[in-house]
Amino acid sequence: MAAAKRIIPCLDVYGGRTVKGVNFIDLQDIGDAVELGRKYAAEGADELVYLDISATNEERQTFLELARKLAASIDIPLIVGGGIASVEDAQRLIDVGVSKISINSAAVADPWLINRLAAEFGRENVIVAIDGKRAPDGTWHVTTHGGTRVTERELLDWAREVEQRNAGEILFTSMDHDGTRDGYPVEVFAALADAVSIPIIASGGAGSVADIADVLTRGRAAAALAASIFHYGEIPIPTLKNELRKLNIDVR
Repeated sequence: MAAAKRIIPCLDVYGGRTVKGVNFIDLQDIGDAVELGRKYAAEGADELVYLDISATNEERQTFLELARKLAASIDIPLIVGGGIASVEDAQRLIDVGVSKISINSAAVADPWLINRLAAEFGRENVIVAIDGKRAPDGTWHVTTHGGTRVTERELLDWAREVEQRNAGEILFTSMDHDGTRDGYPVEVFAALADAVSIPIIASGGAGSVADIADVLTRGRAAAALAASIFHYGEIPIPTLKNELRKLNIDVR
């Protein structure tokens, strides 16, 4: 039997505050990162993703303290990404109660980091986030550094390598759709589901219940990640789950 689908709010954190932009730019302050996380957990989120988008040495301690407070006050898995480039970086987060580690640019720069983290913490606790951008010829390429650098790596090839290196899940974000609320690029998620056997978390473009239903069914994503629709109160998590159940989608 297929696993029930998950609903995952994503919180981009800058200096202890939750922010949100469009296509990774024009950031707006949304609110206190810990308070929002507690709210989403209480509403029925299955997991929470926190991305430290200001992972400098000055901000790192602030973020660790935030993660500690949040982990102590919620009973769902806490996923953290941003600035993790070594087993030691990951260990500091695990030590304060983070459940799963998400790596992105560092994995592209050093693919063996995936192997090392999986060996240290178990593959089920290692997520590789991939930010992709569609080229004019229709192929998807991996980007790094918050989507600002387009690499030569082709999306599906990189996804297969990520799985071979023992990542437990892939969190794929379409840079072209991030924050637009125009719907997920469902075809690329279906292609990813064909290319690998590990779960895919879909990110980038959620604007309606129909968008999320589409990526969970036609796109065969294991989980739908969204930010704007939750941050702005457009679709509360309980409402979303009820509507998905009406569409015969099995959600946790």
